Order: sequence, then C-alpha cells, then structure tokens
Amino acid sequence: MVTEREAMRIVDTWALEDIYATDDLWKTAVEWVNGKLPEYEKYKGKLSESAETLYWCLELDGEVGQAMEKIGCYAGQKSDQDTRMTEYQDLMGRAEELYTRAAQASSFIQSEITHMGEETINRMTEEYEPLKKYRRMFTVMFRKKEHTLSDREEALLAAAGFMSDGAASAFRMFNNADLKFAPVTDQKGEELPLTHGTYIAFMQSSDRNIRKQAYNHMYDAYRSYENTLAAMFAANVKQHVFYSRARKYSSSMAYALSGSAVPLRVYDTLIETTHAFLPAMYRYVGLRKKLLGVEQLHMYDVYAPLCEASSEQYSFEEAKEIVSRALAPMGEEYLSILRQGFENRWIDVYENPGKRSGAYSSGPYGVHPYVLLNFNGTLDHVFTLAHEMGHAIHSYYSDHAQPYCYAGYHIFVAEVASTCNEALTTHYMLEHAKDRKEKAYIVNHYLDSFKGTVFRQTMFAEFEKIAHGLTEAGETLTAKRLCSVYHDLNALYFGKEMELDDRIDMEWARIPHFYTPFYVYQYATGFAAATAISRKILNGEKGIVEKYKQFLSGGSSMDCIELLKLCGVDMTGPKPVRDALTVFEEYLDRLETLL
Repeated sequence: MVTEREAMRIVDTWALEDIYATDDLWKTAVEWVNGKLPEYEKYKGKLSESAETLYWCLELDGEVGQAMEKIGCYAGQKSDQDTRMTEYQDLMGRAEELYTRAAQASSFIQSEITHMGEETINRMTEEYEPLKKYRRMFTVMFRKKEHTLSDREEALLAAAGFMSDGAASAFRMFNNADLKFAPVTDQKGEELPLTHGTYIAFMQSSDRNIRKQAYNHMYDAYRSYENTLAAMFAANVKQHVFYSRARKYSSSMAYALSGSAVPLRVYDTLIETTHAFLPAMYRYVGLRKKLLGVEQLHMYDVYAPLCEASSEQYSFEEAKEIVSRALAPMGEEYLSILRQGFENRWIDVYENPGKRSGAYSSGPYGVHPYVLLNFNGTLDHVFTLAHEMGHAIHSYYSDHAQPYCYAGYHIFVAEVASTCNEALTTHYMLEHAKDRKEKAYIVNHYLDSFKGTVFRQTMFAEFEKIAHGLTEAGETLTAKRLCSVYHDLNALYFGKEMELDDRIDMEWARIPHFYTPFYVYQYATGFAAATAISRKILNGEKGIVEKYKQFLSGGSSMDCIELLKLCGVDMTGPKPVRDALTVFEEYLDRLETLL
C-alpha cells in the first residue's frame, strides 16, 4: 500500500526547508528577483564602455541566476512531492514565468559580448583582474558566435521560452497527475494498484500473469490517448527544430549537442558501434528465453528474474550500508560526503500518491544536493540509490570547487559519476555474494542494467534522431508513424527471438526524457566511460581516485570530452563503447557458466 505524504516519517523526506523554511520566504525571494531585473537596463548597450561595467553586469547575472536556481528547485521539488497539489503547480508556473522574464532581461549579454569581439574582450580581461574569472565563459560564448542573434532577436527568443515548454508541461501533468492504470489482480484475487512506481516491481515478478497484466494495463492506458500523446510529442520536437533553425544550426541534433560541445560523431559512433554488437544482445535475448522456459518471449518478460537470490528485498537502511561499503575504494573523503547525504535528509525516500515517478538528483548551488527516490526494496532500487548519490556527490564536489558560473556540469559527464557508483556496487556485491545462486542473480542484474542503459538508451537515441529528422524533412509525426518507427527499432534491437506485439509500439509515449531532446544517448556514453573509470579504480591504478575527484570537481570549467581525458578516457573514438560492450559479452559468458 502506498503511504500518503502526510503520514510519512520526517526522516524519510527531504529537507526542503534548507532552501526556504517557508513558502513565504520563497515568495520573498521571488520579490527580490523581481526587484533586481530592472537593474539589467543600466548595463544594456553599455558593456563595451569598460571592463568594470562588463564585470558588474556578469556579477548581477550570477546573483540573479543563483536566486533563480533556489526558486526553481524549491517550487519544482515541492510540486514533485505531490503533483496533485495545485498550490505548488502555481509556484512552478510562477517560477517558470520568472525564469522567462529573467532570460529576457539578460538576453542582451551574450549578443553584446560576441559583437565586441575577442580582441576587445581579451584586452579587458588582461586589464581588469576580477574579469579573469569569466575567461572560460567568454571562450564558450565566442564559440557560439555564429549562432548568437541580434539583441532584439535574442530577447524575442527568450520571451518565447514562456510558451515553448507547453508540450513538456502538459506531458508532465498528464503522466504524473492525471493518467490512471487498471489494477493488477494477484493469485488471491486481490487488486494491487498499478503506478509508475510499482510497474517495474510487477515487471520483475516471477509470476508471469502479473507481469503480463501490468504490461497490458500500462500500455493500454497510453494507447487510449495515442493521438493526444503524439500531438504533445510532435509539438515538443517542433519547438526544438524551431530553435535550432533560428540559431542557424545544421540540425536539431547539432543544436542539442552544442551545449556540451560534444561532436556529432560521438552520437553516430555510439549507434554504429552498438549495431555492431547487436548479436550479443540477440544472444542475451535467446538465453533469457531459454532460462525462463517459455515458447515465446514477450516484452513483459525482459525484466523477469532469471534466477532467485537469497534475499530479494532490502530495507532502506540495508541499501545505505551496501552502497557505503561498495564505495569504499573511493576513500574516506568521498564516504564522508555520502554520509552527509544519508544523515542530513538529502533524500526523499518512498513513493506517495501523486509523487513524481522515477528518481533524480537536483539541488541549488549554495545549499546541498537532493535526491528523489521511490524506493521499493528491490535490488534495482539499491542500485538506484548508488546511482543518484553519484549525481549528488558530483554536485557536491563541483559546487565546492567552482564558482557559480562553472559549477553546473553537463549531462554528458553527469551520467559517468552515477554509473561509476553502480559499477563499484556491482563489483562489491559479486565479491560478497554468499553462493553461486546469488552471484548469478547479481550478474543477471548487471546484464539487465547494461541492456537498459546501453542497448535500450541507444535505441531511444536512434528513435529521437529519426523522429527529429522526419520533422526536419517536413513529415508529420502521427501516432501511427511514431509507432511504426518504434516497432521497427524494437525488432532491430531485440532480434527474432523476441515476440513483438503492438503494445510496445506505444513505449515512446511514456518516456519523459524525450521531452529533453537528445538527452538519453548520454546514459549510454556515460555507462561506457564509467565502465572504463571503475575498472581503473578497482584495478588500483595509481592516482586514478584523485584524477576522478578532479573530474568530479570540474563542473563546466572544461569541455566534457576534455574532463573525461583527465581520467584517460577519450569518447571521440569508438574504443570506450566497444570496450564496454565487450564487458557485456564477458558477463554473458559468466552467467552461462553460473547457470
């Protein structure tokens, strides 16, 4: 039974009062920002007058940005606690509107700086010592010079941000607050609620009928709204294509990847390299079919345990202990930050009605990271804890090492920190498994995680590339077209041993990350980089822990590709992805031996 929010123990909820003790203080912060926004006007058109003028404008922008980050995090996380609460939907709306006005007020900055020219900026930076703080920011700005528009055009695009999030906002409300699923009936005839949080637990059930019911009920619900969902998805793709064209990028993918300065070949190499290893995926699917002993393997069988473990449920205290021991190779400093998170209520632990599904890490600069979970006691959720605390500790290191302007890191490197934690946890659990059966269970979990993070996310990435390409070519993304593309990709990635039905064709409709275009590929690249780094740590490579902590402390002070090179990992070539896929084959060999 899912517990109502008000009945939860305070220790199991996150301490949002560390951001603002009350909603009234949040409103005071909003008023403060509103009072600050007119100050931008005194700098508009005057940044070239002196180095001091430029510096204080950037300081104002940073000050407003920090305040906005706290305002947005508080409103968003309050809403995520229970998406049904209209008062926090209102706070979210007010925060988004304030973000738009702040972006509009500051929209002249990049345009004026790029029009001043690198020579002028370099001279100012040399003449005025405090301005050197922003040297990296200037480098990034000039890299985007050809994509920076006039002051008037930049202001117009910033103002449009208020409405451009409409499709994503509608999907979030629909998916988290409005969409309901038929319950699952167990062997005793009792009805069990099907939610986003319970779905995976049902899919991991050893009872095939329960898995089938959960699968059917989940996708039947999405199917009943297929045209609405296709319209929302298509609208979000269109707005992204619009911005890419407005900023003169060659494609919406080029626009998305430019933010983290990731070359397009990284995306394409991921897909090409994964395609080359699809026979390993087909072998995995065939082994799953054989071990489950079914005549036909269905999509509702892909999460079913292939073997039993001595203990399939973990308390949250047990999960914290496992993760702490698993991360011991990272050293005492890293573990002390982990304990801070566990002991100081960084984590919102359990599901409640209306709570946002899934898990994430967030948190504003100057406070501390936060983690949202929907912990259900499965092994998968133990790994989710390790994963999200990887994000949180990454943020902690970055926030403490970098000024606000460079503390935020790109998702491309974020998934390295989280997945490295998972890899270390897998190693620990295998080393301490009590018997052959438990080892097999953990190896199976790793293979499932790999399948979900590399093969599945790469398939998602390919789907996005196709969908955006169709829109750019002038085609309409109807539900039928989207389902057709998605069906063909499932056939390609799972092979002939998988029996596909038309329900899985609707899976595209329930993936929230699609509303942040070209996001998901980074899970796969991150997994590959993390596999390389975790192996270096476990092998005791000299200096690797300190190099890794240097990477974690980097924020956005370097390009993502260069940050990873600190740890000896070069993502511009196929080697990290190829090596990771080879590890998948090794674990597949290991499972066959154990079983």
